Amino acid sequence: MSLSNERKLEHQPAHLSDQEIFDAHEGGKLTIASSRPLRSVRDLSLAYTPGVARVCQEVQHTPAASLRLTGRGRTVAIISDGSAVLGLGNIGPLAALPVMEGKAQLFSAFADLNAVPVVLDVHDADSLVDTIKAMAPSFGAINLEDIAAPTCFEVERRLIEELDIPVMHDDQHGTAIVITAALHNACRLLNRDLTRLKVVISGAGAAGVACAKMLHEAGISDITVLDSRGIIHSGRDNLNPVKQDLLKITNPRGISGGVAEALRGADAFIGLSRGHVSEQELAGMAAEPILFSLANPDPEIAPELAYRYGAVVATGRSDLPNQINNVLAFPGIFHGALAAHATAITPEMKLAASRAIAEIAAERLDAEYLIPSPLDGRVAPAVSEAVRMAAARQNP
Repeated sequence: MSLSNERKLEHQPAHLSDQEIFDAHEGGKLTIASSRPLRSVRDLSLAYTPGVARVCQEVQHTPAASLRLTGRGRTVAIISDGSAVLGLGNIGPLAALPVMEGKAQLFSAFADLNAVPVVLDVHDADSLVDTIKAMAPSFGAINLEDIAAPTCFEVERRLIEELDIPVMHDDQHGTAIVITAALHNACRLLNRDLTRLKVVISGAGAAGVACAKMLHEAGISDITVLDSRGIIHSGRDNLNPVKQDLLKITNPRGISGGVAEALRGADAFIGLSRGHVSEQELAGMAAEPILFSLANPDPEIAPELAYRYGAVVATGRSDLPNQINNVLAFPGIFHGALAAHATAITPEMKLAASRAIAEIAAERLDAEYLIPSPLDGRVAPAVSEAVRMAAARQNP
């Protein structure tokens, strides 16, 4: 019997009024404050002139000292062009700023890192790369956020190649890390072999592509990806370079068609699109499938159907169990990477983060607890330590 057959749809979130929301954002959600008191002339002399000149000279001669003698080693830039914001789409940089401020709050609350929101009124890859590179000396790491595909892929790739600090597009990798953790625990709960799953991913945007790559890194060989035109397969024309590259690790059986053909006999569905899956299409899956229907606010599979058919279910919604939330990943990942003085966030570091998230939930694993709560204070320290150790293994 499905582990979820007897579950009921749970509580709805408390209603948030416009007034409450606007009050919570009034004046912005961030502040900048001195970390040292300025009560005397001596304090001023140490913080600014003449004392600061000695620090400038030290950094000039030993650039790595900037990680210790400035806030750079604890500061992340959250950078967006506003082209793919939450479920709102291309709303532009100014309208994206509240999201970037909120992300900075999460860095502070969960990893004790400083984070600076930066929205850029440039949108092509060359301009984004050049602008971010020009401001990079102020920061210890770069969190790319809400940049539309396929531009996000090129921007991230080039920045990783051209900068010597960690760079990660969280919409891609944060999502993939948490999905991989949840899928690992779903298999643990159901006594299934992760590597033998037939997985279908709906969506070939930033998150879908990164998820396919990470699940392949985790050992899954049978992955099928759908975009708005159906299954991505070698017989299709006009595939962009990202999708052509994706074919190297997906669709090993060479199937074609749409959702029904992709789901036939599949063990797991991961929804990262605005698509729709019908009951008939669900019925074609393998018995007791794993259903991660993550589109928000309207999942690809209606919750009633998901709980009827799925052995375990995850969503992108906070009012249902097993919310796939990036906050489980990115604070600890950046904290660990900065602690290790890493110059990049590698696939091994991402897998280590995913395993750390999964292990915390493993203590009391059940169908409604595949991954920890985003508010679980154990998560960020565990992820940070796992990432730091993975970085140390790669660069002993």
